[in-house]
Amino acid sequence: MKFGIMSNLILASSSPYRRDLLARLGIQFECVTPDVDEAAERLSTKDPVALARSLALKKAQVVAALHKKAIVIGGDQVIALDDEVLGKPGTEAAAKLQLARLAGREHAVITALAVVRGNEVEEFADVAMIRMRPLSTAEIARYVALDKPLDCAGSYKIECAGIALLERITSSDQSAITGMPMLRLCEVLRQFGLQVP
Repeated sequence: MKFGIMSNLILASSSPYRRDLLARLGIQFECVTPDVDEAAERLSTKDPVALARSLALKKAQVVAALHKKAIVIGGDQVIALDDEVLGKPGTEAAAKLQLARLAGREHAVITALAVVRGNEVEEFADVAMIRMRPLSTAEIARYVALDKPLDCAGSYKIECAGIALLERITSSDQSAITGMPMLRLCEVLRQFGLQVP
């Protein structure tokens, strides 16, 4: 959802998942893609929670530097299996390999947000634990063909058919798994003076 350049709320993201979550609130906002070298950051930071928080903050700060009076939301999500960060697969073959590794195991979905306006900064991270059920090669192939989760770290879309791959979710905020912890974000936006329904 993009409104005029004078919007006082900016989502520093090109993610359609984050955009759709924020649009649910009925607040006008603009989307601006931040110029952040995520690959370099991923190489320099090994801790998954620290990585997600660092990227979320950098994205917000880069956009906030260009829009001094706006409230800017930056976000990042990291999937970690035994402290190893899993990236976006990019290809069907890579997606099938990721799902084979996750099958029958628990992994962490770390979703970090940073909200910045000038010198004001609020940042936080939500960690959800997800256990995937055991999957056969045929089930994995059918799922990848159906959802085409090539742009999703972990190679599944929980908001689509990917929910059928899971056995258990332990989370304080299910919206975080889709891309933004909305419960905490609403609280922070109210602190920044926005009217949130």
